[in-house]
Amino acid sequence: MNTLIELVQNPVLLWTDGFLFLLLFTVFSFAFYARQHPHLRRPWGYVIRNKLAVIMLSILSIYLSIGFLDSVHFHPLEKKQDDSTVVSSQVLSLLDRILTPLRTHGEKTYSAPLASHLFTKENIVLDNGQQIRDYPPLKYGASHLKEGESKTLDLMQLILIGILKACLFFILIGFLLSLKRPEKTLKSRFLGLFSKQNDIPIGIFLWSLLGIAFFIFISAEIAVKYHLFGTDKVGEDVFYQTIKSIRTGLIIGTLTTLMMLPLAILLGIMAGYFKGWVDDVIQYIYTTINSIPHVLLIAATILMMQVYISNHEADIGGLVERADLRLLFLCLILGLTSWTGLCRLLRGETFKLRELEYVQASHAFGVNHFVIISRHIFPNVLHIVLIALVLDFSGLVLAEAVLSYINIGVDPTTASWGNMINSARLEMAREPVVWWSLTAAFIFMFILVLAANLLADVVRDAFDPRIKCTT
Repeated sequence: MNTLIELVQNPVLLWTDGFLFLLLFTVFSFAFYARQHPHLRRPWGYVIRNKLAVIMLSILSIYLSIGFLDSVHFHPLEKKQDDSTVVSSQVLSLLDRILTPLRTHGEKTYSAPLASHLFTKENIVLDNGQQIRDYPPLKYGASHLKEGESKTLDLMQLILIGILKACLFFILIGFLLSLKRPEKTLKSRFLGLFSKQNDIPIGIFLWSLLGIAFFIFISAEIAVKYHLFGTDKVGEDVFYQTIKSIRTGLIIGTLTTLMMLPLAILLGIMAGYFKGWVDDVIQYIYTTINSIPHVLLIAATILMMQVYISNHEADIGGLVERADLRLLFLCLILGLTSWTGLCRLLRGETFKLRELEYVQASHAFGVNHFVIISRHIFPNVLHIVLIALVLDFSGLVLAEAVLSYINIGVDPTTASWGNMINSARLEMAREPVVWWSLTAAFIFMFILVLAANLLADVVRDAFDPRIKCTT
């Protein structure tokens, strides 16, 4: 209830939050529009009937839900010593409030995953005044264990509790989905969800949801009492950092892709359709952009933006607002330098399509150029756009990691997989090696990119007219 009051009374809308909400509104509007048009409803129906696509959509929906929760920001309320309540200058998100135990339970320095002591030895003064060198116990990790209790047994209990909660969640979702089934008994309705005769593979969705629920509930049980992926140099929970980095990856991938799509589609189709001087001008533009080293262009833009922010700190706001503005500029410059590849692909495909018989017949009947492009050219290059959309999304998520590794990516205060990988450079050179930050960032980034790529293959097959003609 307090969180709802804080959210209503003290909301904070960052630039990237606004773009993300606009993106979600556009997606839902397009889904409603597609339902009303059979030529769009049929291919998307093919996607949701594909078993692999259902699994990947389930995984991506979890990432998107986390990104949405991390994009609803507000100023929390805090109590002073005289019990009066004031608005804090700190900016939190709904995800921060949900993950409060992970956010606030910081340690002194490194600790390994599921550890009960620090990773390095320190001088410890005993009660009798004697000084020894040993691994100090953690302040929060495994602090609930009493002397002599087994950590292995405790972890097994937490895993069993997580499995039980996941199974109950699975049964609840299955029960809700079975309410509209035509079968008479509750058992037959529930088992009917897993029938192969269903148009939509609901059973595959439920099994994938169960697998995701296992991970979420088990992780939630363990992360409250242990540091699931350990802690970093300053003692912050690595699992918390990894989850917070999901929003940055989604923002980089989606906003940058959407910024470059209009330029790529418009200029690529124009170059291939009109040819002549239009094609020459567009080729000159993207050839010039390709001749500029992208890393140097991004670095120059980020440096200029940093100078602007430092000269206008009072106008921009606090630390969170400045970091968000840097993230937005990074998306903008990546979008302006990433459209050339898709533009070249669309130009070549449009060259071929404009020579086909039905396009030539439209010219002979005097059909308007805009009508020809919108009805005959664009629908037949849509599969290229969709596959490039997801591949570029995956590439941009990886590009953020590379750019942050050389310190020209997102702000160092912004949680991102790139910053985690950048900080792991020295950690991997330690003896013994601190491997968990790099591993956690790699696992979450790998799952996101893999799910997006596999979904892109199914979407490409659904929208490619040549594949539909042969199947």
